[in-house]
Amino acid sequence: MASSSTVAGPTIRNTRNPDATPPPSILHLSFNHEGRSFAVGTTDGFMIFNTDPFVQTIRQDFSKNDQGVGIRIVQMILGTSKFAVVTTGLRRQKIMIWHDYDLVRQVTEVLYFRSEVKSVRVRPDRVVAVMMQKVFVYDHKNLQLLHEIETGPNPKGLCEISLSGGMVLVCLGSEKGEVRVEHYGLSSSKLIKAHDSDVACAALSNDGRLLATASTKGTLVRVFDTSDGRLLQELRRGSERAEVHSLSFSSDTEWLAVSSNKGTVHVFSLKTSSGSIGTDGSQEAEQNNSPLSRLSSFK
Repeated sequence: MASSSTVAGPTIRNTRNPDATPPPSILHLSFNHEGRSFAVGTTDGFMIFNTDPFVQTIRQDFSKNDQGVGIRIVQMILGTSKFAVVTTGLRRQKIMIWHDYDLVRQVTEVLYFRSEVKSVRVRPDRVVAVMMQKVFVYDHKNLQLLHEIETGPNPKGLCEISLSGGMVLVCLGSEKGEVRVEHYGLSSSKLIKAHDSDVACAALSNDGRLLATASTKGTLVRVFDTSDGRLLQELRRGSERAEVHSLSFSSDTEWLAVSSNKGTVHVFSLKTSSGSIGTDGSQEAEQNNSPLSRLSSFK
């Protein structure tokens, strides 16, 4: 599973020496599709870590050069030593492709835009740039623009792409609570009315078959079949409003993790192929609507 999030700048303070230079703040974090490594963007640059064993493999520090910029978005490009990065400051309107080979550690490709880049999604053959009300899809080989999509207001830069097989892209539609699904291999486009409220979070399975969404209310999570837009399962996160921060499918699509500002992570079992889905899309097996695990985070 792959996921990414923008982090509100936590730092670790040196209590023994308060006059020491403070460590950089975290601006962004993203995992690769297998969860075996993750990238961290900071006010000084970016770092790459392996998860098992936990070890830092790459560190690029920009704080000591004339750029003096941080990295607010960093995405690893599957199967390569390349990273798509977006900086802080006055450079928010471009995506840079950073090559980190033994002898070549530099920006080799740049995409320029007229407005601020809200998020980036990448796979070996595509680069996707998300703006406030547009999504641009590029061929990674030559950075040729392949598709331009108009969306509703999208301050969070919500957009997901499949990481295996034919490319599937999901982004906001033009109406409230609407999600647009693009199946590029099938040359088909579909609109799904996911919620009555604005969509706050979305996730796509690695193969692009399943889509999960949550609204700004944060009480329900819905799982859809991207091929036909059917509602497969409705999951109750809780009865109180919450801000859903992240949705993530397991690699085998049997589980869905949901985190929120309530300081918890709910893990749901998905029964999307068990035949327990009603013809109207409703979930007939009530036990599937409740999380099998509820983890409280440290505060």
